[in-house]
Amino acid sequence: MNEMVKRGDICFDEEFSKEEMVQQSLMETDTSSSGGSSETGDENVGRGNWVGRLDFLLSCIGYAVGLGNIWRFPYLCYQSGGGAFLIPYVIFLVLCGMPLFFLEISYGQFASLSPISVWKMSPLFKGVGYGMVIISGIVCVYYNIIITWTIYFLYHSLRAVLPWSTCNNAWNTENCYVRGESVWTNSTVNTTMGYNTTGVNMTGLLLPSGIANGTSNGTSDLAGRITASEEFWQNEVLQITEGIEDLGTIRWELLICLAIAWIVIFLCLCKGVKSSGRVVYVTATFPYLVLTILFIRGVTLPGAGAGIYFYLVPEWEKLLTFKVWGDAAVQIFYSVGMAWGGLITMASFNKFNNNCYRDAMIVPLINCGTSVFAGLVIFSVLGFMSHETGIDIKNVVTQGPGLAFVAYPEAVVKLPISPLWAVLFFLMLFAVGLDTQFGMFETMTSAFIDEFPHLLKNRKVLFTAFFCFIEFLLGIPCVMQGGIYVLQIMDWYCATFSLMLLSLTECVVIAWIYGTDRFYKDIELMIGFQPCLWWKICWKYITPVTIAFVWLFSVTQLSPVTYGKYEYPDGAIVIGWMLGLVSLMPIPICAILAILREKGSFYERIKKLVHHTDDWGPAVEKHRVRYLQSLQNSQESLDSVMCHLY
Repeated sequence: MNEMVKRGDICFDEEFSKEEMVQQSLMETDTSSSGGSSETGDENVGRGNWVGRLDFLLSCIGYAVGLGNIWRFPYLCYQSGGGAFLIPYVIFLVLCGMPLFFLEISYGQFASLSPISVWKMSPLFKGVGYGMVIISGIVCVYYNIIITWTIYFLYHSLRAVLPWSTCNNAWNTENCYVRGESVWTNSTVNTTMGYNTTGVNMTGLLLPSGIANGTSNGTSDLAGRITASEEFWQNEVLQITEGIEDLGTIRWELLICLAIAWIVIFLCLCKGVKSSGRVVYVTATFPYLVLTILFIRGVTLPGAGAGIYFYLVPEWEKLLTFKVWGDAAVQIFYSVGMAWGGLITMASFNKFNNNCYRDAMIVPLINCGTSVFAGLVIFSVLGFMSHETGIDIKNVVTQGPGLAFVAYPEAVVKLPISPLWAVLFFLMLFAVGLDTQFGMFETMTSAFIDEFPHLLKNRKVLFTAFFCFIEFLLGIPCVMQGGIYVLQIMDWYCATFSLMLLSLTECVVIAWIYGTDRFYKDIELMIGFQPCLWWKICWKYITPVTIAFVWLFSVTQLSPVTYGKYEYPDGAIVIGWMLGLVSLMPIPICAILAILREKGSFYERIKKLVHHTDDWGPAVEKHRVRYLQSLQNSQESLDSVMCHLY
């Protein structure tokens, strides 16, 4: 908005241009209705919309409910006071998780643009969008490695005797033992195979590894002895080397599984939301079916009650410790999926009048409930394992890949028809991983297609294939024998602190620069009413303070990357910090470039760049006309007030 020309005669230069824009939009609407329109009804035909009514909701649930809900939350809940941990967890869900979720899907749906182009609302901060895309791109690389391991385990589950259930395999050493059996009667000496027998165990992968580097208790609980399941993981799946200095050779079986994983991603996303919107009806619901089956089976096992009690028994005194509250805040921040760009991208394919307010209430609550439910499933089976082997459950519970690929597979061995339960468990992990991968990968492709539509819009399938191939190549170092060390660096640094700074910037810009009053009017234009005052208070005050708290807690808890007892060399740590900072660099770079390209004095350039561009607003023409008319009405009301004042 330009300055007033003179006192008593309020005149804004852009008032007349806005009136002209409204008239021009109305003329274009009339022309399109008579000569063929690119939009029909509420649909953005040029860009595409979700086809079914549940496509968006299921996609968000699948995206938010990730591997961390299954292998991170249960351990964290047990470690942080059991049922008492749910109190800070729910508090931070209300103060931070739900407000940010509502914020992102609202402005993504309003503009129908992905994370980069959506910053037409405030071009000075366009680098935030690039940062989101970079984080999603890095995480896509190693997230598909987890899917790769899952496919490998799934393949090995399709046999009568699970390979991690015995010590008479080629990869086993004289240190191998099966928990619950005599350690002197079940080991088989295979010292000529050349496998590494170190007892390191990765447990902090994802959500968030750099903060909580837990170690697995019980996988090497007898001096020098290693369980059969861990030897399968270390010596057969990873064939792990001594450190990142020795990456070894490519694990060709894992490379094939990685290729399969990327082919599946491509086939599901090659047609964008038209194809992925159908796939999520299976991938988002199947994990709940499997969790329910595993829960019913688990609670009927002897010892299950003790396991669930161990998981949920409240330890109220732990609520007095700062770390428990910090862990709850961090878990909420990562699990709901804010600042990755995925929520903005998925919401951008909504029809303009979709009730995003309702969706913002449903998805975080389902995500929270899934975490608790998954813990019941995990601990019921671990309680049974403890009952069968006589080992204290404290010595078998773990988190991360230590839970998914060592502890739980070991527990499954004790079940009747164990291959069936192993297949179901790894199919569930596969589906959960795919859903999250869909959101992150679509974030990358849609971001560049929206930013360069003339170049890429008609080449979406080819561009998707190209991106899949690039990500496949970037993942090859992670399927080498020392690849787990590379993956740990990426996970440890890439999203530990940068994600929170992106989210904080996003929240402050929309609440204080774009303005909550205006944002409320945008929401009203979509859903027909303005939300209650609570969300304004959160976006302007409570949520930014909470994000700052989470960031400070994360930074104070961050230590140099390790993998079990292995300490990384300084060069690897430097590379890790570079990975962490690369997603933040676009913020100052894009701001400086935008300022240099703009005309006028420095103050005039900044003033123009913090405000939205002329083409900001709804994508569908009829909604854009309503939006411009609302702006004009607001301008006239402001003019009237100013005239009365003077």
